[in-house]
Amino acid sequence: MAEKVKGPQSYFPSIEKKYGQPISYWMTQLDEVRDAKHMEQVAYLKGLGMGHGHANAVVAVYRSDHGL
Repeated sequence: MAEKVKGPQSYFPSIEKKYGQPISYWMTQLDEVRDAKHMEQVAYLKGLGMGHGHANAVVAVYRSDHGL
């Protein structure tokens, strides 16, 4: 039995369903503002139409994956 996904990644299926793009798309969008602060990156995704909570989850994983 697969282990239940926890943390910010647990939002990924609903993010993909709601916004119609894979998580990889959103991660690529964040490359445009890689050097920005966490909340600036959240604001960037919100400007692309993503809700605050979903944007925060994507940014948290992006920053973790990129050592930021």
